[in-house]
Amino acid sequence: MNRLLRGLLVLSGLSCAVAVAQAEDDQTLIERARSAAPSMVSADATVMYQGRVLAEGSNGWTCLPETMPGDMSPICNDAVWMEALQAVGGKAPFEAKQMGFSYMLGGDGGVSNSDPYHPDHVNADDFIKEGPHLMVIVPREALEGMTTDPHAGGPYVMWKDTPYAHIMIPVGERE
Repeated sequence: MNRLLRGLLVLSGLSCAVAVAQAEDDQTLIERARSAAPSMVSADATVMYQGRVLAEGSNGWTCLPETMPGDMSPICNDAVWMEALQAVGGKAPFEAKQMGFSYMLGGDGGVSNSDPYHPDHVNADDFIKEGPHLMVIVPREALEGMTTDPHAGGPYVMWKDTPYAHIMIPVGERE
């Protein structure tokens, strides 16, 4: 009986340790996700990680500790951008019917400026790794006349010939 009790105590201790580690990991993920936007946006945002809600929000924004699986660049999106991001991830159709906003104040991991599905984006001719920036998705006609050149200085259009075309607005230096 004594051995059974000790075994239960050990298992109980391990369960508590796992729960504490998970809570610490979740807190780290929450902090990283919220670092993507100003606190006036991120403090009351929902935080999600791989489909799991880590913190319920109340302001309509959603912050993620990674943009896509494997890209550990935090991002905070309004509802329009969440819909666009899900469409990109699922290679699904998307049409912006209104403006949508997304913050990536920690920068991004880099992509092809023209092709969200480039098989080797790091070696794409138009690879760009952006520093802190804001992204605005708009109805297609609002993109007319804007440059796609990320080196022209100022805002530019990313993924222009795709349903996911959006305006990149750098707000800090690139690495």
